[in-house]
Amino acid sequence: MNRVHGLELGGLDYARGGGLVTVVTQDAATGEVLMVAHADAEAFAHTAASGVMHYHSRRRGLWRKGATSGNEQRVVSLTADCDGDSVLARVGPLGPACHTGRVTCFGDAPGGDAAQSLDRVIHARAAEAAATAAPRSYTRRLLGDRNLRLKKPGEETTEFVVACADGDRERAIEEAADVVYHLLVALRALGAGWGDVLRALARRAREPVER
Repeated sequence: MNRVHGLELGGLDYARGGGLVTVVTQDAATGEVLMVAHADAEAFAHTAASGVMHYHSRRRGLWRKGATSGNEQRVVSLTADCDGDSVLARVGPLGPACHTGRVTCFGDAPGGDAAQSLDRVIHARAAEAAATAAPRSYTRRLLGDRNLRLKKPGEETTEFVVACADGDRERAIEEAADVVYHLLVALRALGAGWGDVLRALARRAREPVER
């Protein structure tokens, strides 16, 4: 198999890296760089066969991302650089990229948008809620109370609609922000987040529009 998700394997230069090429892995929906690793021909072959990112470590050899954690990276595209010794892997991550539980291996690096940053905070609160019994924040209270969590998006949406009907621009903006927050909390309770929403929007944008 010479071509993998748009990548021409025969054009890669493994010699420069001692049999490996550098792989920069990026969230296809948000554009955020998740991690940097290496891969050889065997890793790319497994990636092609499974549709899930495989890498090569000098210490442990071939490894499949998410094999133990479940945080797989579904391949969207692979693109070599001009020298053929590094590859940009655009993926759909099914969880954090870093073994520490962070979204990226670069910690809380600047970048992304406000909704993405908010989603990270909600994700952290969800982890806290799972680790301790008593809720200590409004977010954790929502995550622990299904009825309240499902009621709030409806209430906030109603307030947003009223603000729009009243022609109140500033209040509509604030209410829209409340709607987004409560939607993100409800999604997080299902194990989903902002990246999943962006990927759904990107998929719809690629679909033909029926007229």
